[in-house]
Amino acid sequence: MTAATPTTALALAGRRALVTGAASGIGAAVAARLSEDGAEVHLLDRDEEGVAKVAAQVHGIPHVVDLTDERAIEALDLDVDVLVNNAGIQHVAPLEDFDPERFRTIHALMLHAPFLLARRVLPGMYARGWGRLVHVSSIHGHRASAYKSAYVSAKHGLEGLSKVIALEGADKGVTSNTVCPGYVRTPLVEGQLADQARTHGVPEDEVLDSVLLARTPLKRLVEPEEVADAVAFLCSPAATSMTGSSLVLDGGWSAA
Repeated sequence: MTAATPTTALALAGRRALVTGAASGIGAAVAARLSEDGAEVHLLDRDEEGVAKVAAQVHGIPHVVDLTDERAIEALDLDVDVLVNNAGIQHVAPLEDFDPERFRTIHALMLHAPFLLARRVLPGMYARGWGRLVHVSSIHGHRASAYKSAYVSAKHGLEGLSKVIALEGADKGVTSNTVCPGYVRTPLVEGQLADQARTHGVPEDEVLDSVLLARTPLKRLVEPEEVADAVAFLCSPAATSMTGSSLVLDGGWSAA
């Protein structure tokens, strides 16, 4: 073990972090990683059982919140140093068949809620002269796929929101960046298989290779821990000069 290892391992010692969508998948992996880095981690999810289980595993503090409910967000104690906007859902359908209420719900969760959370945490971060906002976006924040009008437009909006926060926080010690993975091995992606099979007219067991990974040179799903590592990097001293950026983990999709 080198002398630098303890400092790196405890890069967030004394910091409070808030992770949304933390009951499973990417959010759970991020919560675990930030806890390992020394942060007091607050986990938000509407899944009471799931978020309690993950919180116990990472020695964090669970909060059961529906992030599509603006009043629930306003009731939260959000005096934190790190905000990770991760919560998301997906719906796959042609635009003419896309339910408008489902569209509104996806935007409420994936764009409006990050805005509401950011405006709540920023004053405290500004007062302390330090803060990190990391938004788990997607390669769909930079590229489009058919039948995902709500998800793609929400992620594009999140990329723009992050850049605005980066500009406003630049002289106050606050950075804002996005992490943009391709398809990650999560319940969200696994839940798409049947919808994608029906929409594209292919057997469900062919969806992964012929649809999800069709444009990805690296023919594998991204692991949640890889995304968590990227989030931790953006919260670390090594990323002090990174703000308004997108860290892309897409297996080469955007290079093609």
